[in-house]
Amino acid sequence: MNVMAKAEKKISSAFIYFFGSFGGILFGYDIGVMTGALPFLQADWHLENAASLVGWITSAVMFGAIFGGALAGQLSDKFGRRKMILMSAIVFMVFSVLSGVSPDMGEASAYYLIIVRMLLGLAVGAASALVPAYMSEMAPAKARGRLSGLNQMMIVSGMLLSYVVDFLLKDLPGEWAWRLMLGLAAVPALILFLGVLRLPESPRFLLRKGDEAQARKVLSYIRKNPAEIDQELASIKETAKEERQANQKTSWSTLFSDKYRYLVIAGVGVAAFQQFQGANAIFYYIPLIVQKATGQAASSNLMWPIVQGVILVVGSLVYMWIADKFNRRTLLMVGGAVMGLSFILPAVINWMIPNMNPMTIVVFLCIYVAFYSFTWAPLTWVLVGEIFPLAIRGRASGLASSFNWIGSWLVGLIFPIMTASMPQEAVFAIFGIICILGVIFVKTCVPETRGHTLEEIEEQGTNHGRVKASNPEN
Repeated sequence: MNVMAKAEKKISSAFIYFFGSFGGILFGYDIGVMTGALPFLQADWHLENAASLVGWITSAVMFGAIFGGALAGQLSDKFGRRKMILMSAIVFMVFSVLSGVSPDMGEASAYYLIIVRMLLGLAVGAASALVPAYMSEMAPAKARGRLSGLNQMMIVSGMLLSYVVDFLLKDLPGEWAWRLMLGLAAVPALILFLGVLRLPESPRFLLRKGDEAQARKVLSYIRKNPAEIDQELASIKETAKEERQANQKTSWSTLFSDKYRYLVIAGVGVAAFQQFQGANAIFYYIPLIVQKATGQAASSNLMWPIVQGVILVVGSLVYMWIADKFNRRTLLMVGGAVMGLSFILPAVINWMIPNMNPMTIVVFLCIYVAFYSFTWAPLTWVLVGEIFPLAIRGRASGLASSFNWIGSWLVGLIFPIMTASMPQEAVFAIFGIICILGVIFVKTCVPETRGHTLEEIEEQGTNHGRVKASNPEN
């Protein structure tokens, strides 16, 4: 036991934060890998004219993630954050390999891959829910903003990694290219599994299970001041007590009572708009978008995903720099306005100048990704983490996550169907209108959370509910 304790004490806070957030790499890799694999898969399985099957193969992961996040959240309360992250890594490894070895059975192959990717989505959804929860419970309060940026950095780094892997494998024979692209997702999952084996359990979970001695030991790895450890233990105990009381008094209907409806609509609405604005249409289909715009084969356009990935990484660094310098609403509205114009302007220019350079739309998509990367991409989850009062936080956060994954799934599913039936510029113009509607939504329905305590934010929602109740015509 003493030997184990000494070994555990060698764990540095940097190691804990790195591997605690490394699950974001898995999330990001699987978002990005299909971008490069899809052109080769389409050619190998002759799916060029099967838009609905292509949409399902691409979006199946997001469909599984809808359920994976909710399931992992409940199981992690029973078994612990660390064990569920380990389980997610195993599931991710298994189904990544099974994706890469998909049998060639004609149309049945597509259905096999859809089912396997749905099961893979369980792990993706679990990672997206477990990593932020683990990080928020391990990080000191003063570092939570930066560490939320670290999670975003891991996600976009995973996307960039998948784009680079796709590019490096593009000259292999078509069948080998897409199989290796999908199968190599098992490598970061293995790294995550080996790293998390050495991670301690969350002190919050340990306290909930009554193991205060182990919780204190874990906090000693990541907190320097003994007085700070005592204060945090007391705070965790008090918060856990309040949450138990809150959960006993609330139900799903509580979310839509006059007291909480305003904040629930704000948080869930922002989470939904983030996906319905069409970002994943770019991330999943950029080679096909360039192919349709220029006539060049999608498999020869795999440099463009790397360009998008670099923009995303730079944008996440910009966000970490400006996160606490500007109001949340300001960044969301400016970002949404530029994103909307980036989608709408190509359609307007194409209408005014029918022979415009086909790469114009790709340039505007890069502008969209740049503004998305430091506004809606990270701020959605910062705002969702701040806006829900304690009494409804668990249920409301789960609802927001579900709507976000539903939006991601639908965009991935319907984009190839839409582009098969109408001009690409028109499809993006529709997403542009949704971006503008998102700006209006933030302006009219979302309170400012920067610089406010959680209690002050809750009071804003309560006061808004009282005003609405007393002035129903408003």
